[in-house]
Amino acid sequence: MSTFEEIFHTAPDGSWRAPGRVNLIGEHTDYNDGLVMPIALPNQIVVTASARTDGRFAVATKGQPGVIEFTLADLAPGSVEDWAAYPAGAAWVLREAGYPIGGANLLVDSDLPSGAGLSSSAALLCATAVALLGLSDVEVDPAEVARLAQKAENSYVGAPVGLMDQMASMCCTAGHALYFDIRAMSTDQIPFDPAADGLALLVVDVKAPHRHVDGEYAARRKSCEQAAAELGVPALRSVAFDELDDALTRLTDDVVRRRVRHVVTEIRRVEEAVELMHAGRLRDVGPLFTASHVSLRDDFEITVPELDVAVDTALAAGALGARMTGGGFGGCIIALVEADAADATLAAIEKAFADHGFTAPTSLAATPSPGASRLPL
Repeated sequence: MSTFEEIFHTAPDGSWRAPGRVNLIGEHTDYNDGLVMPIALPNQIVVTASARTDGRFAVATKGQPGVIEFTLADLAPGSVEDWAAYPAGAAWVLREAGYPIGGANLLVDSDLPSGAGLSSSAALLCATAVALLGLSDVEVDPAEVARLAQKAENSYVGAPVGLMDQMASMCCTAGHALYFDIRAMSTDQIPFDPAADGLALLVVDVKAPHRHVDGEYAARRKSCEQAAAELGVPALRSVAFDELDDALTRLTDDVVRRRVRHVVTEIRRVEEAVELMHAGRLRDVGPLFTASHVSLRDDFEITVPELDVAVDTALAAGALGARMTGGGFGGCIIALVEADAADATLAAIEKAFADHGFTAPTSLAATPSPGASRLPL
């Protein structure tokens, strides 16, 4: 008897998956109407499900004991808490959007490390949404599912996230990065296959206490909104790169000035990375990663010692480029390295962490992977 059958006393109707993501470049540009370029990871959340006819939900996770139950008709923001708020939020947003979903038994399994900044929350929302739609045989455009998942996280869970994580989880394709223009709400698949060029993309979880506190994130966002207001633009995306120096002279606060410099130069780095990747010059993208990290460290001030040590050590070991990725204050770095140097680079980072007295880091395989789908039976 399977775990699902042991918990719910019925056979599942199917399993659906949604991956986590890592952002190659374009950090803290999403809420500035900017550009981002994530890839989906092989690591994912899987929701195994069976339909119910009583309008009730029973949700469980392989990560902890117990079953949490709620009723579809009674769902409202705040009505379900803790981790179950995410599957409840997916059900709520689909109901609010008018999709004909019913009750379900849901078992959640994951090989995404929580707290690493790899978007496990978006993956859980997307996996639940595609499972519920699949149980009802309803087909919805992946980008629309992403928008609904973002709405669930904003309005049901109460987290003011942008749309990048959900779009990556739903819309990425194997062997490509997702070039997502937030202002235009347009996407393009950019060839990204490091292995074909004899390269590897390392994702290293620095295991720092995740200091991405709401106050810090909110402060960065407020600074960007304040700058846009001072400059008379709807968002910092409207500040062209060749107009940056002029814009900076018009700002009175030095902290705000540095925040603006990061956002505008980071958007330009995304544009340059896309041009290089289209030209098949992946090695030349490495220095853009490093420049992004320097900007995030010095101008946006969201790195921590573990992130900086990991990046500096990777570069000293010969990485073509390295940067922190995600919201900052903990999480992961990425490093673009020659494939035959991957093990040595990781070993150097592990030694540096031991020398600094940091918690030992872990690494993930970063093969560009496909977005959400139903798993074969």
